[in-house]
Amino acid sequence: MKKKIAFIGAGSFGFTRVLARDILTFDALKDCEIALMDIDPERLDYIKQAVEKIVKQGNYPATVSATTDRKKALEGADGVLITILAGGVDVWRHDIEIPKKYGVDINVGDTRGPAGVFRYLRTAPVMLDIARDIEKYAPNAIVLNYTNPMAMLCRTLQSETKINVTGLCHSVQGTAWMLSNWLGADINKEVTYLCAGINHLSYYLEYKVNGEDAYLKLRKILTENKKIYDEEIVRNEMFLHLDYYITESSGHNSEYNPWFRKRKELIEKYCHPGTGWNPGYYAYIRDEYLARENTWRDDIKKELNEENVDLKRGGEYAAYIFNACFGDYTPFQFNGNVQNFGLISNLPEKCCVEVPVFACREGLRPVHVGALPEHLSILVNTSAVCEELAVEGFLESNRRKIFYSLLHDPLTSAVCSMQEISDMTDEMFAANEEWLTI
Repeated sequence: MKKKIAFIGAGSFGFTRVLARDILTFDALKDCEIALMDIDPERLDYIKQAVEKIVKQGNYPATVSATTDRKKALEGADGVLITILAGGVDVWRHDIEIPKKYGVDINVGDTRGPAGVFRYLRTAPVMLDIARDIEKYAPNAIVLNYTNPMAMLCRTLQSETKINVTGLCHSVQGTAWMLSNWLGADINKEVTYLCAGINHLSYYLEYKVNGEDAYLKLRKILTENKKIYDEEIVRNEMFLHLDYYITESSGHNSEYNPWFRKRKELIEKYCHPGTGWNPGYYAYIRDEYLARENTWRDDIKKELNEENVDLKRGGEYAAYIFNACFGDYTPFQFNGNVQNFGLISNLPEKCCVEVPVFACREGLRPVHVGALPEHLSILVNTSAVCEELAVEGFLESNRRKIFYSLLHDPLTSAVCSMQEISDMTDEMFAANEEWLTI
């Protein structure tokens, strides 16, 4: 039967266009209904045009609908993709700018720490509303979340609702591909890996080329090739000292630990522009959004006017998962964000972990990993517990637990006193008051 896939937050132009393109490349899904939903009619119209262009150029028998009515988009959906943003840059810039006053230098601020926690507090109520609608209008749907902060949002949805949801982050497959290039290996034929941890703090516990451990060769490359070392200076330093490679980019990862952003000279050494795709300098993403505020329409129109559309399937997981669960049922393994019920034995029970997951006709099946190496679990545990405190603070309307979460954040605690963190937390609550439910 013809399948229906709903995009909630479809105005995320780049994501929606890529994911819709990938979905249509599968024979079992090429005649699906793509239901686009966004609260911004202008962005919705642009993405409808883009997806219709893909359908036309690919000569697919699919249909495309667009609506601002979430319930209409969700009704009867087999798959749901969530790519929302609660509030524009005028709102979330305070997540970055207020901590800076207290010495907390943030690069992106969408995952954890002061900026990530307050983004979570604004986004969680909206996500729960979406989940309640899914429970009512698409109770059997496979739900894939791309919205950050990934771990805290997935933990909330998985514990508080009945929807079948996991969270996806392209950092796992993206980093695996990057390492394969450095190692001169074919990612599709020669590389195997086991990756686990929490979102943006997952490690390749195994990374093999043709069945052999590739870490010794990788260490040699990073110590002898300065150009490659400089591409991802923060996480290359982390690998050289921790002996396992981490998934998320250097700019992001410099926020999640106490080693790179606590002093000016360290920031200048490790977080300067030009290191990898995500320069580590302060407020990188804020500046990117501000730079596009008056040009995004022109950028989209330019893309819409391009004669040809790239119809080749990309590397995002979503289409493969949908195909495995309700397409042609070809099983697919990926790394997803799920609750920890014994999957990683030395991380908190029920916290959100990122582990291998099998998608198949029976749904989503997470894989037991066991224990992380103890020296890795220290940092991962700290962030996981801080995330748990933030989730509990939201669910219990307990602002004190939000403060505790920030108090123990690795970067924040490396640069601030307890009183400074308390003052910062109060100031961030005040700045976000109209967006919060606690």
